[in-house]
Amino acid sequence: MEDMFRELILDHARHQRNWGLLEPNDFDHEECNPLCGDSLRLTLRLDQAGIITEVGWDGEGCAISQAAASMFGEQLLAMTLAEARQIDKQQLLDNIGLRLSINRVKCALLPLKVLVVGAYGAVGVEKWQLIEDEGSSNG
Repeated sequence: MEDMFRELILDHARHQRNWGLLEPNDFDHEECNPLCGDSLRLTLRLDQAGIITEVGWDGEGCAISQAAASMFGEQLLAMTLAEARQIDKQQLLDNIGLRLSINRVKCALLPLKVLVVGAYGAVGVEKWQLIEDEGSSNG
């Protein structure tokens, strides 16, 4: 099973889905992982009902962060921003499907960090800290 997830991660890292920034957009936020220097910028287009119709992103980093961004982008399509904000740490890690070291967990969670910090505005950093601190491993 781990081999299947490894192949999926490599496929997303090599053939990134939704790569490229959207202009104009309804959501635009960028964050980085200070431990390793990975960076990610996420842009979204929403329809009049608030549903995410398009995802665009770019960034630099390891295969885990890039694959996680690609996978996360696919997950966001057809959700409302409110629904997307409810995605939790474990859901994203389950998509990755591999047991990761604590440093790699931060790489995998970068797309969620971008969404949470950007979507919650001024309290986004505090909200992210609570999410990141939930448990000390990727379970």
